[in-house]
Amino acid sequence: MHIDLLADSIPDARLTPAARVALAAAPRDAMGHAVFRTMSGTDAKLERFAWLGDGLAAAVWERHTDEQLTVYSEPGHHTLSCYLGGGYRVERNGAPGQFGAPRRLCSLPDWHESRWMVRDSLRLMHIYFMPEHFTRRAVLELDREPRELMLQDRTYFDNPALARLCESLLDAPWLGTDGLLRANEIAHGALSQLLHDQAAVRPDPRLRGGLAPYLRRRLADWIEAHLHEPITLGRLAELACLSEFHVARMFRTSFGLPPSAWIAARRIDRAKLLLKTGALPLRQVADACGYADMAHFSHRFRAATGVPPGRWRQAITGN
Repeated sequence: MHIDLLADSIPDARLTPAARVALAAAPRDAMGHAVFRTMSGTDAKLERFAWLGDGLAAAVWERHTDEQLTVYSEPGHHTLSCYLGGGYRVERNGAPGQFGAPRRLCSLPDWHESRWMVRDSLRLMHIYFMPEHFTRRAVLELDREPRELMLQDRTYFDNPALARLCESLLDAPWLGTDGLLRANEIAHGALSQLLHDQAAVRPDPRLRGGLAPYLRRRLADWIEAHLHEPITLGRLAELACLSEFHVARMFRTSFGLPPSAWIAARRIDRAKLLLKTGALPLRQVADACGYADMAHFSHRFRAATGVPPGRWRQAITGN
């Protein structure tokens, strides 16, 4: 279900005007998050919503109920939940005696199933994100095969650093280009913290196919060192001593993305870093990231972030 149709399905009494505007402004290809759909079918009031870009969304929900059962079943996306207020009598089946409270966190993987008995009042924030977010971070931040790791299913854990990031996201304006870019940056920081603290090695991960760890590192390092140049599948095949067909298939298995998508994402990441930390002219940033010209750079950057590179730099740095 497209997210603007969800807005029509939530009664006005359970949807603030700002949330309705934000839902209606979400892009046509915005996914309808299953946990969001479940919440919209309860008595919860949607206080705030933002489509943050990069496949990320955030929502603030408020509930007041005597008692109601809420069920999530294999939503297909990950959810980070942070309690903002109340929740003292909200209990998950299978975890008796554990209750919510402000700053308590839950990590709900794409594959999980859960039943929640909601009582009294609570206010919470959800960050919705796809498993692919963990894929890239596993390679870049942990030097691990994405297939080895999974997000843990955790209920009511404490993590002060992660809770602070959630509070920073709550305090950020979710309106306008500058506000959404800032919220996007905070959300990415929260996901990075979540990966480091709540990723676990899959039990008995039987990895079939894919690149040997040393080859994965070699290709990743070579790509990083040559982002300013044209990078071809043939060159990657030479480095791996494989055919183009096999390196493409094995690269996707080990990196979670095809080579072209991985390289494109790394170029955007490099551009963001240069824009945020330096004063290079945009033309030099484009050259350093391997874009053919400014038009190509601007088109790719806008497609990835929603704004041109100069506007992004101004919003993030204030310059």
